[in-house]
Amino acid sequence: MEEPSAPPQPPPLSSDFQRTPTTAGFPVSTASIINQNNSGSVRPTTASCDLNSHSPVPWSSGLCDCCDDVSSCCLTCWCPCVAFGRIAEIVDRGSTSCGVSGALYTLILCVTGCSCLYSCFYRSKLRGQYFLEESPCTDCCVHCFCQECALCQEYRELKHHGFEMSIGWHGNVERQKRIAATNPPAVQGGMTR
Repeated sequence: MEEPSAPPQPPPLSSDFQRTPTTAGFPVSTASIINQNNSGSVRPTTASCDLNSHSPVPWSSGLCDCCDDVSSCCLTCWCPCVAFGRIAEIVDRGSTSCGVSGALYTLILCVTGCSCLYSCFYRSKLRGQYFLEESPCTDCCVHCFCQECALCQEYRELKHHGFEMSIGWHGNVERQKRIAATNPPAVQGGMTR
């Protein structure tokens, strides 16, 4: 009788092995192609970057460039809870809703008068996802002294990365699936003689 063979073991990793992480965030551009893995979760196919050699990149717009996008500027000035809720939903990849995040932001603002204690953590998360530099000062200081400008900059940054902010995370995922379904994959050149 033959003994069952042990499953093959992966080769040991060399000391110079560098782990390549999956891409942070969810780019919603027409160039991205959505793949579905066995678990059914959606992940974009984009080039990965090496964390060890990646230096922080600048923001797509400056902290005081609010006039570049008047609609997000007005939303942030008059309804910062809505702007923050939309940012938080995208940064959390749909695990929290816009309404819950916005309500918590408002509650913290009403109770403590200092909602920046909550919103600065989302700036840090956003910076981590897109490898953005911490400028012009620390995340907490930016939110403490320039709350509306910081939210407006984060909102513009997510729009720059291809998100339609008003439809939320799940709406962006559905939109990307529709785009991927209507755009057939590029056919590579066949065999030639």
